[in-house]
Amino acid sequence: MKKTDTIPFLTDDGTEVDFCILEQTTINGINYLLVSEQEDPEGDEDTIVYIMREAAQADDDMITYEFVEEDDELESVSKVFEQLLEDLRFEVE
Repeated sequence: MKKTDTIPFLTDDGTEVDFCILEQTTINGINYLLVSEQEDPEGDEDTIVYIMREAAQADDDMITYEFVEEDDELESVSKVFEQLLEDLRFEVE
């Protein structure tokens, strides 16, 4: 079993959630991550995955990511991730 990288995310109420990075890609110079709270979502039809994009890079090389929320961007990037991960199917909500 491979070790999956994680990324911490701070919620609005201050809770830190660690997301597992399932895949990453760059489209038009923007870095995107496909993340989940589960390390291996294959075979679990109800796993929720999120698409995040790089928002900023601070002077200390800390990279900030944000959820992709715009429908057109979300749909087009999800199609790229579907091609990269042929075993997963996405339903954009």
